[in-house]
Amino acid sequence: MTRRTTFLASATTALVAALALGGCVESGRSSTGAEGTECPWEADESIETMARIGYQNIPNGDLLVKDLGLLEACMPNADVQWTSFASGADVVQAYGDPSIDIGLMGSSPATQSLSEPLQLPISVVWVHDVIGAAESLVVRGGAADDLEGLEGSSIAVPFGSTAHYSLLQALQDADMSEAEDVDLINLAPENMPAAWQGGEIDAAWVWNPVLSELLADDGEIVLSSADTAEAGKPTYDLGTALDSFVEENPEFMVQWARAQDHAVGILQDDPATAAVSIAAEIGVSVEEAQELFEGYEYLRAEQQAGPDALGGKMAEDLATTADFLLSQGGIEAVADPQVYAEGVDATPAEGAAQ
Repeated sequence: MTRRTTFLASATTALVAALALGGCVESGRSSTGAEGTECPWEADESIETMARIGYQNIPNGDLLVKDLGLLEACMPNADVQWTSFASGADVVQAYGDPSIDIGLMGSSPATQSLSEPLQLPISVVWVHDVIGAAESLVVRGGAADDLEGLEGSSIAVPFGSTAHYSLLQALQDADMSEAEDVDLINLAPENMPAAWQGGEIDAAWVWNPVLSELLADDGEIVLSSADTAEAGKPTYDLGTALDSFVEENPEFMVQWARAQDHAVGILQDDPATAAVSIAAEIGVSVEEAQELFEGYEYLRAEQQAGPDALGGKMAEDLATTADFLLSQGGIEAVADPQVYAEGVDATPAEGAAQ
C-alpha cells in the first residue's frame, strides 16, 4: 500500500472548483458559511501562527471548521491556508516536501507514514471519524451478491487508502487473492464514474460523494468498512500534524482541536445545520449531505483523549494495521510498538476537553 495515487493538478483544481460552485447552488448559499462567524469562545488574538492545512472532501467536522471559518474567527491574527487533496496518499506526499503542517488522512496511510521506509516526523492528533458504511464495495446491480461473486472481476480502489485496506482485509477473510482472483485497479475516486459508465470496472470500494453516484447508476452495495470493522479491522479518518509544528505551536493546536470538537458537537446535536456546510463543500444537496453522516461515527474531544482512542487503543490499531500492510508488501517493516505509541499525541484533544 505504499503505492501512491498521482493526480493531475489541473484536473484536481478543476474538480475542486466545480464542487465549490455546485455546492453553493445545492445548499442554497451564495457564499461560504464563514461570513459573520464568531468564535464560540473567547478568541485568542495572541496566536500569529501560519498554518498550512491539507483537507479532503469527506463529510466530517474538518469541513465544518473550514466552511464556518472557525480557525480564522478564533485566531484572527493567525494565517490559515487550506489546500484540498484527493486522497490520503497525496497528503502523505505533501508531508514529504513538507508543504503542509496539518493534514487529514486515513489510518492506513497514517500507518504507512510512521513505518519504514517513510518514517515521517508526524503524529496522529485527532480522529475525524470512525469509518463505517460510508466506504463500501459497490457492484453493478445483479452482478454479484458477495465478494466471492466478483472472482475474475475488476475492482477499482485508491491504492494506499483506508478503502484499499478494507478491501484487502475482506479479500483475505474470503480466502481470495488480490493477484489471482480479482483485478485491482488503482483509481482516484473522481475518475471512477467515467470508468463505471464506460464498462472499464465491475466494482469499486469508495466513499461519498462518488459512492452515491455509482449507487444511482445501477449500483448495489455488497460489503462495507462497517463489516471489516466488525471483523476487528476498524479504519479511521485521522488528523495528523508535523511533530515540529505541534511542538512549536501548542496554543494553536489546542484552538484547532477546540474548533474540531465544536464541529463534532454540531454534527451530533444539529446535523441539519452541519449538512448545510457539508453540502456547500462537497457539492451535494443538504438532504444528501445529512444522509452521509450515517456512514460515520464522530467522537468528542473527551472520548478522543480517552483509552479507547488517542489515549491508548489508536496506537494498537496502527500497529495492527502495520502488520497487515507488511503482509501485503505495503511497508518494509513493522516498527517497534513504541513508535506507533509515540506517533499518537492526545495533547490537543486533552486541551480541547478541558
